Parts: sequence; structure tokens; C-alpha cells
Amino acid sequence: MDSETLLARITDYASRPDPYPLYAELRDAGPAVWQADGSCLVGTYHEIAALLHDPRMSALPRVSGEVTHKPPFLRLDDPEHHRLRTLAMRPFGPPHSPGRVESMRGEIDRITAELMESFGEGRQIDVVDDLAYPLPVSVICRLLGVPREDESLFRGWSDALVESADVRPGQDTPDTAKAGDQARIEMGGYLLNLAAQRRGDPRDDMLSAFANEPDPSLRLTDEELAETAVLLFIAGHETTVNLIANGVLTLLRRPEHVDQLLREPELLPQAVEELLRYEPPVHMRERVPLTDIDVAGTTIPEGTSVVLALASGNRDPKRFAEPDRFDPTRPDNQHFGFGNGIHLCFGAPLARLEAQSALRALLPHLRTARLVEDPPPYRQNAMLRGPRHLRVQG
Repeated sequence: MDSETLLARITDYASRPDPYPLYAELRDAGPAVWQADGSCLVGTYHEIAALLHDPRMSALPRVSGEVTHKPPFLRLDDPEHHRLRTLAMRPFGPPHSPGRVESMRGEIDRITAELMESFGEGRQIDVVDDLAYPLPVSVICRLLGVPREDESLFRGWSDALVESADVRPGQDTPDTAKAGDQARIEMGGYLLNLAAQRRGDPRDDMLSAFANEPDPSLRLTDEELAETAVLLFIAGHETTVNLIANGVLTLLRRPEHVDQLLREPELLPQAVEELLRYEPPVHMRERVPLTDIDVAGTTIPEGTSVVLALASGNRDPKRFAEPDRFDPTRPDNQHFGFGNGIHLCFGAPLARLEAQSALRALLPHLRTARLVEDPPPYRQNAMLRGPRHLRVQG
């Protein structure tokens, strides 16, 4: 088929279980490949890395219609991106220090242990519903200061937001966008109200830190606080759900590596890095050039939608030896699992801890477990790719 249909074929739900042959086709077609909808698709490692570091590439997507709210800093450019990201990072602790995330290690392991109580020999469990989703949600809610009884409110909001953030040519609908906007308003309103309750009555959580910032120059406005808190929630769990679920699926398909990690548990952090390369939770990001740019001899005009296929770059044979082989001992593994450049995922340390905790607890069970359905049903989202359910017979 024509290379101009690659993005449409990659984002087609039928390709969700295995988009990697299409990524190989993309790389063969060239570093920058024009699509029928006028966008440009980039799938080679070195070109993606250069564009992610290029200040001429804007994170602000093309929009139609009226913009009703300020985007989260994930979709802003410097200097505003840097200002808001720096303020959002302050409650995590000083740079280059263990900080709040590292202090959560024991709590993450305790939450994992509680969730693992439902796992047992001979029982069927859903890795997504029983562990991969509730673990990061519980962790981020406790970091933010959300009461445990309110954690259930966030699933519907989160699903609507993720659905509206997809990269699917011709498939976005006004209803999807409207539902995403409504979820953002409701979640932001809830978190802003919670922060207001903590103003003058702080607790050991991030909303309290935001609400009680003593320096006016470092204080978020209400709109910024709401958008930042929503972003922290989404970034703090959505990628981790996919990382854990994709990781379990990968290991169940390769029992030799389950045995290897049980024999050599010190390899687990390295194995998580390889999972981030091999089956990344985020497959694509959109950027828009602020001026005409050149990508390997192709001129991309200002304002063009450029889709960076991060998952394709992770399998580029010009960067990784035997890229289609899962290797928990792979050296020099500078993947795009958490993006790159100024928008590198600031929740990456938390996601790594959660994935390591979940896989460490699951590994003894994976030795005898089997997949109930392979491939499993996937989520609709092509950008945030992962199983919607992952049923396993213990």
C-alpha cells in the first residue's frame, strides 16, 4: 500500500496488537514521510531525537475552533513551559535529591502487596484491572492528597481525557473532544477545591504544597494549579498502566526471561528499561514547526503537523542491534519510552519504581501463569498503546 496511508494504517484499531511491521515500512519509506492528510510522519531514531531537541518544534498542536482553556505545560513551549514545569516539580524535592518520589518506595511496595492479595494459584485475574491500573492511581492520589474514598472518581475522567488526546486521523469526533474537555473541567475543579481546603491547613501532599506556597512569585494561579494537578494525575498513572501491562504480556510470551529475572533479580531495573524500548507506553507525539525545517533533505513547512513515531525509533536498526529482540541485558539503552528533550516525562522516576515493584511481585506467579487471550483486547488509543484487559490464569 502507499506510504501516504501509513499513519492511518498504524492508528487503525486492527493494527493495535502489532504495529511494528508498519513501523518497519515507515523507516524503509524514509526519515520523513508525507501523509494523505497533509501531516508528516517521522519514524527513524536520529531524526526523532533531533526534532525532540529542536527549539523550532512547538509542542502546541494545531487547533480548530475556540480555545477555552490554557493547555497544560506538556503542550507549551519555553519559556512558559520551563516556568510551569519548574513550579510543578518543586514539591517533588530539590533537583538531584531523592525527594518525594524516592520516599514513596516503601509505600509503593505496600500498595503492590495489598493488590497482590487477590492473586493466587488457579485463579484468573485481570492484570490491568487488578494491578496495572489501581497501583499507579493509588500512588498518584496519595502523592496529590486525594482521599482514598474518592479514588474511584478518577477512572471515568481519565478515560475521557485519554480518549480525546489520541492521534487518529479522521477519527476524532466533536463528542470525544467535548467529553475530554468536560472531564478536564470536572477533574480540575475537584482538585482545585481540594487544594483550597488545604490552604492554611496543609498536609504532607503536593496539593498542600501548591496551595501554601509562601512566595507569590512561585505561586500557581487557580487555572495553572488545576491544569497542573490534572496533568500530574494523567502523567502519573496512564503511562505506568501501559508499562506494567505491556511488560507482563511481553514476559508471559517469553518464559525464559521470567526464569532469568527470577534467577537474577538485580536485572529488573535494566529489564524495565528494555520494556520501555521494546513495548513503550507512548507510541507517538505531535509537534509543529515554527519555521520551515529540513529533515534529512525533506523541507517541512511551518505549521505542518509532524507526528514523531517514538515506538518506531525504538526499533530502528541504525540505533539498536537486533531491535526486534527483547533483551533484558541490553546496554546503552537510550530509548524514547519517556520521550526526550525538554518534554521528557517528569513522572519517569515514579513510573520506574511502580513498574519494578509490580513486576517483582508478579514474577513468581508468571512462572506458571498463562494468557487467557493472546492477543488481548487493546485500548482504542493508538498514541498511548496498551491492553484494555490482560486476563491471566494463575
